[in-house]
Amino acid sequence: MSIIRCENIYKKFGDFTALNDVSLEIPEGKIFGMLGPNGAGKTTLIRIINRITLPTSGQILFNGKSLTMKDIESIGYLPEERGLYKKMKVGEQSLYLAQLKGMSKSQALKELKKWFVKFGIQEWWNKKVDELSKGMAQKIQFIITVLHNPKLLILDEPFSGFDPINVELIRNEIIRLKNEGATIILSTHNMESVEEMCDQIALINKSKLIACGDVDKMREEHGKNRIEVVYKSTDSSVLADQEGLFSVISQEDHKGGKIAILEASMSTNNRDIINLINNNYELLSYQKLMPKMREIFISLVEQNNGATSTTDNNGGK
Repeated sequence: MSIIRCENIYKKFGDFTALNDVSLEIPEGKIFGMLGPNGAGKTTLIRIINRITLPTSGQILFNGKSLTMKDIESIGYLPEERGLYKKMKVGEQSLYLAQLKGMSKSQALKELKKWFVKFGIQEWWNKKVDELSKGMAQKIQFIITVLHNPKLLILDEPFSGFDPINVELIRNEIIRLKNEGATIILSTHNMESVEEMCDQIALINKSKLIACGDVDKMREEHGKNRIEVVYKSTDSSVLADQEGLFSVISQEDHKGGKIAILEASMSTNNRDIINLINNNYELLSYQKLMPKMREIFISLVEQNNGATSTTDNNGGK
């Protein structure tokens, strides 16, 4: 079941088109990556989902019904540009923002104490925001975003400003929230986080949706049929290209043997490669290599930019 359905979303700012006929579905209980280069339109779509701005045309459905302001109480939004009041005390501000999300003061206070203890930041309660580092302020805003147990979390660059220890802390909390039933839209340029955390992704470029789907399937579809083998040789010979089977992309010394990257022919059976290597060398390991999301991201954007340029050069057809 989809918690969010975007139907034919257009958004214009004067003559500029920020979103051009974007349709996608965000499944309930998953982590959904919203990816794209700077200025692609992803933040505009996030703002539309959060009703900060409205689409020029098209509609957003929330649990199968048109999204309303009432539904925003079920959404937690952590924007890339943080919005804490610098001169207010941390505890006072946290209570205020929690109540804006519909929590009672007593309920908010109880939950805030739990989170402050969990993050080890009890001593920050009476500090002003401008006394905190960027990472500390980020922790406070993350807590405020998730405090009311929203059904949908929208996190725009949630790891910005954090050291590796706190990145791991926030990542673990995001995974926990997902496991407890929350749906999370994660907008990030960190492709490692996408691979580790996201179930599905949407890639937006130049206002258009150019790819959407399951992360594992996308990596499988965009693979180049590459294989990593580790082997030992009894003499100085090394693997060489085998016509009709594979070409050797690279190889180097590895723990007393060799590690080689092969690109197999599309019709090649893995067993044929294994048998050939075993007949001549000692095969230690064999694994298919999946492309990194970073490679897929760059490739799809470059392809789309090339297609866009070609279209533009042909009079916009």
